Amino acid sequence: MNYPVAYTSVADYPIHLIGTTAQAVEISIHSPSQYICANCEKILPDWKNQLSFWVVIVLQQSKYEILESSPEIEAEKQRLREKFMKFGLDVAFVLRDRGYLTDLIDPRTGYPLLSRPGKFPHDDTAVVKALLGYPMIKNKCRVLVHPRWGMAVYPSILLSAAPPFIIERVIKSMAFSHGWKEKT
Repeated sequence: MNYPVAYTSVADYPIHLIGTTAQAVEISIHSPSQYICANCEKILPDWKNQLSFWVVIVLQQSKYEILESSPEIEAEKQRLREKFMKFGLDVAFVLRDRGYLTDLIDPRTGYPLLSRPGKFPHDDTAVVKALLGYPMIKNKCRVLVHPRWGMAVYPSILLSAAPPFIIERVIKSMAFSHGWKEKT
């Protein structure tokens, strides 16, 4: 499969958002990594005949570095997971209503929420490392190092067969209803 590199219609790549708690959110749309292309059927068996699709990376700034485990950090990870799931499901259902195969990956399990799970889970951290080139620290779990937020970053992934400009439009319209506004 030949995919174009990364896509965004704004010159200030990626889409920069800010939440009501002043925590930043970055969203970018990419062609799938080689790993996803090679293992699509094992990760998303329902997508095996899908000729092209896009990977949407959603990075949320965390209140804490996500390197160690503590009750506060676990609660923050759960809060960010829930925020992504609510947002991601809304985006996915709008795109599905328009006829585009779309799914999101549960950041905790690595399995899709709206499709049949495959033989092995998706690895959000590895995909962000492959597509954005962010370093990764291997601890009990793998942690990304964001260029501005350090290890205070929570990665999430949405996949869609919709064209990038439609994905972007839906993301921007859904962001507002989830308390995110474009950062100026």
